[in-house]
Amino acid sequence: MSISTMRSKALDTMTQHPHMPTGLRALALAATLTLLSLPASVSAQSNVTLYGTIDSGFVHANHTATANGPQSRSMITSNILSGSRWGLRGTEPLGQGLSALFQLESGFNAVNGEMGNGGRAFGRKAIVGLTSTQWGEVTIGRQYDPVVNLVQGTTADGYFGGFFATPGDVDNYDNGARVNNSIRYATPNFGGLQFEGMYATGNVAGKEGAGRTYGFAGAYSNGPVSLGAGYFFADGGSRQVSDFTRSDFGYRDWTSSAGSLFNSPINSGFRTASKVRIARVGAKYAIGPAILGLSFSNAQYASDGLSNFTGTAKFDTVNAFATYALTPAINTGIGYSYTRLRGGRNVGAHYNQFNAGVTYALSKRTSTYVIGGYQQAVGKTLDHGRVVEANASVGSYGLDAGARTQLLVGMGLKHSF
Repeated sequence: MSISTMRSKALDTMTQHPHMPTGLRALALAATLTLLSLPASVSAQSNVTLYGTIDSGFVHANHTATANGPQSRSMITSNILSGSRWGLRGTEPLGQGLSALFQLESGFNAVNGEMGNGGRAFGRKAIVGLTSTQWGEVTIGRQYDPVVNLVQGTTADGYFGGFFATPGDVDNYDNGARVNNSIRYATPNFGGLQFEGMYATGNVAGKEGAGRTYGFAGAYSNGPVSLGAGYFFADGGSRQVSDFTRSDFGYRDWTSSAGSLFNSPINSGFRTASKVRIARVGAKYAIGPAILGLSFSNAQYASDGLSNFTGTAKFDTVNAFATYALTPAINTGIGYSYTRLRGGRNVGAHYNQFNAGVTYALSKRTSTYVIGGYQQAVGKTLDHGRVVEANASVGSYGLDAGARTQLLVGMGLKHSF
């Protein structure tokens, strides 16, 4: 689609639908302003692509926490297999193998039009950079860390999404945390071998290390074999919660350049952590129509004087999965995850999770799916500094079961453009 055509369609949408929901109008406005800012000659000088994914369907949980105890819950919802998003990306050749690049990507809820990622206009990604066939790539902005870029490909995330993620996504398996204020370097691909490094500032005056993030990773891919390993570090900053109505008043308010990982009952009790350290390693092997994968991770949440827990909470996880393509259109998969929590104050818990899924491609851009997960939690964890029974929460979906077990089933339709 040409830039001029996209401009015309964007303006038509804004003028013909003045009473559209606020969330959709904000998205349309962001798209229109972005397109209007592009010069008329951009299509001749560079490559600009408008793209996106819309994913919506039905989810049922047998247990979700309520004031009256665990209850079943059914929802028409979005972002089940993949996050719904739209974006613009482009390149401009500069000569001698060097090109400029940019990417702007916005997430949204496809069933109610609300903007995702905390209401940011381009919360999924916003980068500008240079790429060279000889020297590699440098990008600056809000983006994924090297562990996500190079290790996630060895997991089931790209096939069956967050349902298959580590319990509670405690190790950022499902790439929920982006990094602001960051600069990233990726080497060229040397016969299947590649490395990445990143550093991000917290932008806090007088406290250069507060809120900083850094990470590095390496990956190797050759034929049926894919390997990846990496390390991620984030400082939580030094700002305190000032709202006295909150139970964590006076403790740390996470202000890292990296987004918060504390989005489930499995790790939300450690949201006042001073630092987060994550090490991950993964491997994947393709055998004809089958793919086998195995990964390990260690996520550590350290405490200090602004934390409402003591010591270091450590989450050790092993993930295994297998997929099998019954036909070119039908892909099936199963997965297992085991997570152990140790350390912290009088806590220790175990989480066993089993997953299964099937996707059916109606075309190259449209598919239907059914995915499910069952998790069992045993032991003790923290909730706002209090020792409590561990509750289940399948994958990265973030639903608190309010009970030791949770069965989560989702089905829907995904379309990409």
